[in-house]
Amino acid sequence: MDVKPQFDEFLRDIRLSRSQIDDLKTGHSTLRDRLSADAALKSILISDFLQGSYRRYTAVRPKNGKRADVDVVVVTNLDEEKYAPQQAMNLFKPFLEQHYAGKWRFQGRSIGIELSYVDLDIVLTSAPSEIVREAVLAESVRDDAAVDELFETIKLREAGGQSEPAWKGSPLRIPDRDAREWDDTDPLAQLRKTWDKNKQTDGLYVNVVKAIKWWRLVNSEVSQPKGYPLEHLVFLACPQGIDSVADGVTRSLEGIVSTYSAHAAAEQTPFVPDHGVPGHNVLRRVSGADFRKFHERVRRAAQLARAALEAPTAKESCDKWRELFEQFPEPPTQDRGGDGGGSKGPSKGGYTPPVAPSNPRTERFA
Repeated sequence: MDVKPQFDEFLRDIRLSRSQIDDLKTGHSTLRDRLSADAALKSILISDFLQGSYRRYTAVRPKNGKRADVDVVVVTNLDEEKYAPQQAMNLFKPFLEQHYAGKWRFQGRSIGIELSYVDLDIVLTSAPSEIVREAVLAESVRDDAAVDELFETIKLREAGGQSEPAWKGSPLRIPDRDAREWDDTDPLAQLRKTWDKNKQTDGLYVNVVKAIKWWRLVNSEVSQPKGYPLEHLVFLACPQGIDSVADGVTRSLEGIVSTYSAHAAAEQTPFVPDHGVPGHNVLRRVSGADFRKFHERVRRAAQLARAALEAPTAKESCDKWRELFEQFPEPPTQDRGGDGGGSKGPSKGGYTPPVAPSNPRTERFA
């Protein structure tokens, strides 16, 4: 049974709270304003934009006292032939010491800033190609509140009979301190793929991702994959023809099980090409042993989700979903309007705003 009212309440409860969203906006807006006003960095900065789960609308509420986080891509005009990754990052030291003393650190591929209310990651890039430069300067790329206009305002070209973004095949380059080299990344391709998938599923996809991310979050024994690699697996497994979030969760989990059963049996990490950079394996940091453990947990979760979806009563369905997610609303009791199959009785949970700015086309993008 598809208990939609309870699923809607569950999704409200796992999204970022309004205060968390406000903290993210304050954190990244302050950082970006300070960067644009910095006299020493002004000559090397081209643009900046947001990436990560916050921008893709797939973020879930952190647990265990952790803070929400947001990634800021800072596009520079630095020539990677002249600047090694560490040298490029070092240019930002005075800025970081001035504004975030004692709160920042160099990471492998970014600069992390830990504030009391939010975590920020600065991802530097070297000088982009002219066509990518045009894209990252577009206001719709820089404005986190205008995501659905992003790909309508970027110039398109016809390729192979299909419209393709002008920047396709031209990734940005970010510093890898550990490897001491610049590496390809394409966050715009990740965003485009997410947005297209969401449209193809009538706005259900991002909430399928949130639900499965929450499942992994409450299953601490599932150490890897997490974050974007997990999201990418859901992207590949989630069918376009889903008719509810519950259906999407069930079929996505089942798709992961069936697609990677041979890899899990052999304790082999699958090669899963990244969007825009097909030479990158998004699971490259996941060991074969960890992938086998993950696959076994997904198999159990898929069985539980299928049982919940096909349960004959709302109570049985909610009980199964609660077993999967740990927190899930109970159906209304008889005196509140029936067994909950189609009831819209009062919710036990309070309202939690969506993870991102409202979208006039559908509430399910929230």
